[in-house]
Amino acid sequence: MKGYTSDTIKNVALVGHGGTGKTTLLEAALLATGVINRLGKVEDGNTVSDYDKMEIEKGYSISTSIVPVEYNKVKINFIDTPGYFDFIGEVNSAMRAVEAAVILVDASSGIQVGTEKAWKSCKEYNMPTFILINKIDKENVDVDKVINDLKAKFGTSLVQLSEKDALTEAVAESDEELLEKFFGGEEFTEEEFNRGLAAGIASGSIIPILTGCAMNGTGIKEFMDTLIKFVPSVKNREYKGIDAKDAEISRKCDPAAPASAFVFKTIADPFVGKINLMKVISGKLHGGMELFNTRIEKPEKLGAIFFMRGKTQAEADIVSAGDIVAAAKLQFTQTGDTLCDKANFIQYPPVDFPEPSLYMAVEPKAKGDDEKISSGLHKLMEEDPSFVLERNTETHQTLIGGQGEIQIGIITAKLKDKFGVGVELVEQKIPYRETIKGSSDVQGKHKKQSGGAGQYGDVHIKFSPSQEVFEFSEALFGGSVPKNYVPAVEKGLRESMEKGPLAGFPVVNVKAVFYDGSYHDVDSNEMAFKIAASLAFKKGIVEAKPILLEPVMHVEVLVPDEYMGDIMGDMNKRRGKILGMEPQSGGGQKVLAEAPQAEMFKYAITLRSMTQARGSFTMRFERYEEVPMHLVDKIIAEHKKETED
Repeated sequence: MKGYTSDTIKNVALVGHGGTGKTTLLEAALLATGVINRLGKVEDGNTVSDYDKMEIEKGYSISTSIVPVEYNKVKINFIDTPGYFDFIGEVNSAMRAVEAAVILVDASSGIQVGTEKAWKSCKEYNMPTFILINKIDKENVDVDKVINDLKAKFGTSLVQLSEKDALTEAVAESDEELLEKFFGGEEFTEEEFNRGLAAGIASGSIIPILTGCAMNGTGIKEFMDTLIKFVPSVKNREYKGIDAKDAEISRKCDPAAPASAFVFKTIADPFVGKINLMKVISGKLHGGMELFNTRIEKPEKLGAIFFMRGKTQAEADIVSAGDIVAAAKLQFTQTGDTLCDKANFIQYPPVDFPEPSLYMAVEPKAKGDDEKISSGLHKLMEEDPSFVLERNTETHQTLIGGQGEIQIGIITAKLKDKFGVGVELVEQKIPYRETIKGSSDVQGKHKKQSGGAGQYGDVHIKFSPSQEVFEFSEALFGGSVPKNYVPAVEKGLRESMEKGPLAGFPVVNVKAVFYDGSYHDVDSNEMAFKIAASLAFKKGIVEAKPILLEPVMHVEVLVPDEYMGDIMGDMNKRRGKILGMEPQSGGGQKVLAEAPQAEMFKYAITLRSMTQARGSFTMRFERYEEVPMHLVDKIIAEHKKETED
């Protein structure tokens, strides 16, 4: 692949529901341009785009891949994105590297959830959009119905390039001069028509609908001709960023400008190591060049740089602004980083990744693999920063947070495949708390006599509920206990709070008043008073009506109107409370609710199936609340069983 200049480069993302033929479309484009001599098939595992072992096994894309197609002296850098909703992070990464997106629609399936999600992504990124209705060769396909459905769903901006009248009107509206001409009844010249069409596509007021069949090549060359003609040029496009003082600046996509590049994707290759895919935003890159990583503020030296087509690599000499290139073995660089000329600092915004909606705990299948698991997961996070890794210090669990079961399953499968570590996925444990509802007044006495020095500590403590986590005070009188033993009593109580009497959970919201006691001139010491305090605590908490508390989450669910009844009913089953509803500007509702964390672990899976994946939610910790009586015994029994195991 020779070097191309910014006026002969088009960067295009392929998006849409899983199974609409994105990967096969690229095979067809490579076949049409003579790169391959036979069409690979996803089910045969021999396509250029889906080359990852896991993708071949599963039969669907799980990460973005770059497939450049050279056609009519133009290089179209296609970015093939996964259709499964768990991999939305991959779509967000791709959107940062392209000037247009093509939504693929299966002619026999019509509008699917993935079509709606792809449309939403294109709108969020203000992305010039094309729609390709694929698989028009299938039996009983009604292409006109699909087109009418698309227009009804997404608006009048969708126009077929063959619809001259509708297109002329849309073109006229893209330019004031053309609008005057249109109302004056004058014909457009071909140059005016194409200029207006390109302007309409760039602004999003025109969405061209194309048809084709990747399997037999129908419409593929016409599709590429359309992209070459109408995908907005990357040349001189302005990219916003910040300078070293956080002030907003912008940089033109110009080979003569100072060098800068944005890393939108990382591949963790077990043989080559890490590969960073980057879009050259300005200037030119070449191997051996030193650039500045703006996130960690350190220089990075580029080794050899290369173009990727699926898994194949072709060495690159000089790569100009607007193109996409790969670099291996960069020391610090990761997805979302900016590399630039140090004297001309610019930092582009990082990739936007969604918050995880499902958390699962991982446990090693083999003892002693904890270190390997942690190291493997951190390497996989470089490749897929849309999942998070958390260590819960209280429950001692390692948690993976992602978009759904498929993503988390792929992560653990890759852990086994690439790093040889087997893990079990288990539910996360709930960090319950214990507290008291009543008051108590108890004595704790520690007396030990066994040859030589004995031990003696005696305390009287009142326990009652508190608004604070722990409130301690002393009200000793008449020297019943010397003041120097007070800190030992407080320490004994604080340590005892780590494990409550009901099920060994931390104790909170307790007030302790140390008001009386006795001591021995010889046998009393700090340790004796610390032990006496812990004895008082154990007795005092049990006598003060101990209860179990559970974490309650604040939940916000975005959902289309037609699923409202199901969502409300399901939330009630989860012991949830609906706090209110807010209508959303794009349709649908935001449901505000509170529900116990124990009932929400698999909510992501339920919500997806209840709403055909149209619903989404966010959740955050709100407060602790008393566990209903009928559940307490079960929780205590489960926890005791766990500690015995």
